[in-house]
Amino acid sequence: MKLFTFFIISATASRAVNVVEMDVGMEGMPVEAYADICSACKNELYELIDRTNANPIFVRLAWHDSGTFDANSSQPWPKKGGANGSIRFMPEIGHGANAGLDKAIALLAPLKAKYPPISWADLMQMASAVSVEHAGGPKIDMIYGRMDVKSPEDCAVEGNLPDGNAPFHDGASTPGAHLRNIFHRMGLSDQDIVALSGAHTLGRAHKTRSGAGEEITKYTSEDVVARKDGVAGIGSTIGGSAWTKNWLTFDNSYFTTIKDTQSDPELLKLQTDRAIFEDEKFSLYAEKYASDQDTFFVDYAAAHKRLSELGSQFIIPGGIKI
Repeated sequence: MKLFTFFIISATASRAVNVVEMDVGMEGMPVEAYADICSACKNELYELIDRTNANPIFVRLAWHDSGTFDANSSQPWPKKGGANGSIRFMPEIGHGANAGLDKAIALLAPLKAKYPPISWADLMQMASAVSVEHAGGPKIDMIYGRMDVKSPEDCAVEGNLPDGNAPFHDGASTPGAHLRNIFHRMGLSDQDIVALSGAHTLGRAHKTRSGAGEEITKYTSEDVVARKDGVAGIGSTIGGSAWTKNWLTFDNSYFTTIKDTQSDPELLKLQTDRAIFEDEKFSLYAEKYASDQDTFFVDYAAAHKRLSELGSQFIIPGGIKI
């Protein structure tokens, strides 16, 4: 039986990553057994998210793992990038766009240790989907059974992920062109770009990570209530700038806020955010999502699923449903 490798990772203040290797059999495990393990892990993930309010950082972690995919590459797996768990390794976790994501990996490490057959790629994508659902968003039709890369040699190169403001690293002259360069490379459409942008209803931008936003606003102070269920708590840190007032709630308020020229200036609007209403083709979808949350949820769930499977190699064709 082929052995796959999983890694328990702990983060330090300098974003260094300590890795302990352990070999655990994954191939050969009955599909039903793997599905049962995934189900048990999913239940505990929900509890972890409910306790830590880590929804935004788990979504970001999964997206940054899968978002390295290059649909135009002719290289074999895993060299095309994608949802393969490579972000857990240096140098990829140390890329500028991934600043702070070592904290998300550290939060997931105890679950990886408790359920060792689950690949890191599956665990990250599962955490993202559960985070959306926990925050009131749509249930995403996920599949599991992704294989992990085994070493840092399979890490993606830097520069695959989108910027928020110019200058854009791909040389694009407009934010719309930049978004298309990044997401079309992954094989995603204009509709996917706009739907996925709506996930910025969750989370904050921190100057220390992305360089964007303020140190703190009235929406990111310690005493705010941002969750859909009204429970207090905003995570392990205060501060940063949020795109929406209730930034631990998944709804269509990202679109209504970005569209509103009179919205509170303390809410974040990056150049790529404004582009979804300023670009003629993007705006067709953005306007629809601003006025119809149900349509946004349907399109978002489909786009999220596509993103979560980019570049993945599954242990059985079609993956595993739970």
